[in-house]
Amino acid sequence: MSEHDQHSSFIKTPKQLITVIVLAFLVPVVVIIMLVQLATTGPSTDPNVLNPDAVAARIQPVGKLEFGPPGGQVTQAPAAAPKPGAAPAGKPAAADGKAVYSQTCVACHQVSVAGSPPLGDKAAWAPRIKQGMDVLMQSVLKGKGAMPPKGGNAALTEAQVRAAIEFMVSQSK
Repeated sequence: MSEHDQHSSFIKTPKQLITVIVLAFLVPVVVIIMLVQLATTGPSTDPNVLNPDAVAARIQPVGKLEFGPPGGQVTQAPAAAPKPGAAPAGKPAAADGKAVYSQTCVACHQVSVAGSPPLGDKAAWAPRIKQGMDVLMQSVLKGKGAMPPKGGNAALTEAQVRAAIEFMVSQSK
């Protein structure tokens, strides 16, 4: 071995030299072409990706919060045949305060959510009862504090709201 072996090149023939020169030119050119194609072409999966309806479907909220029955509709059982001695069919039945409370109000007034007075708590209801039924009625119809109008069930009638308030007041005196 000579003293120049450790500094010698792996290119020993002119054929190897030409191969290295060609590859040194072609490899960067091919890499540049591939990068340009990657940068200029987009995904070709769906041509309607930017359609406004498709965009709206992708960015819709994951969930929503509703107070009251799903969809905001109050569902009622089918009317039964009138019993003998009952009110005439044309006259609506009186609103059932306990049923309205059970469907709408119980969610917050059972456990005092956001400062709502729990059903049966005389101390919490006393100042509200002192204000009178009309003030309570307006608070529920328009909403007060964290409570939305009509307790979050916009389908309730004023008679149903009044019946629910009367039920809660009667249970809290």
